[in-house]
Amino acid sequence: MIARDGFPFILGCAALSTLSFVFGFFWMGCVFLFLTGFIAFFFRDPQRTFQGAESQVASPADGKVVAIREEGDRPVVCIFLSIFNVHINRAPVGGTISRIQYTPGKFLVAFDERASKQNEQNSITIKHGSNELRFVQIAGLIARRIVCWKHEGEALHAGDRIGLIRFGSRVDVFFPTGSKLSVNIGDHVKAGQTVIGELP
Repeated sequence: MIARDGFPFILGCAALSTLSFVFGFFWMGCVFLFLTGFIAFFFRDPQRTFQGAESQVASPADGKVVAIREEGDRPVVCIFLSIFNVHINRAPVGGTISRIQYTPGKFLVAFDERASKQNEQNSITIKHGSNELRFVQIAGLIARRIVCWKHEGEALHAGDRIGLIRFGSRVDVFFPTGSKLSVNIGDHVKAGQTVIGELP
């Protein structure tokens, strides 16, 4: 599958490629053809079902764990997505979206720790029983568009599609106090499949 947000880019590049070939601009046509394939690859949307227990937290993004820290007594897991990762973001737990907050900002390289505070971002808080878990979609140097398909008050299942960030990005997950983490720095994770922690 391909995410619907990718079709305008795919069709646009495909049209430019076709026109280039028709008017004899062979190499330009090849460039646009390559871009068409790459953009289709970037917006791929594999079917996934989370198999973990209700108390387990699924990774909301494909990528690499680049930082683990604490804010107060809350553990935070930071995941960097390269342009080669699947960019569909998924719900880390089931529950109800209690808050969505968009914050404009800079476009620092997403693996820079300053990106968590300074970059454009979209924070999504999910109420899961007596716990609240928050994860943040963070734009990067290349990613200039955060997409969220959900709204406050919507019910979710773990692994449901939430949105995406275009062309390289970062997702930070803020666990409730007392949670246990299941990942380490350097681990590679998959959205809706890899268990990254467990709620208290």
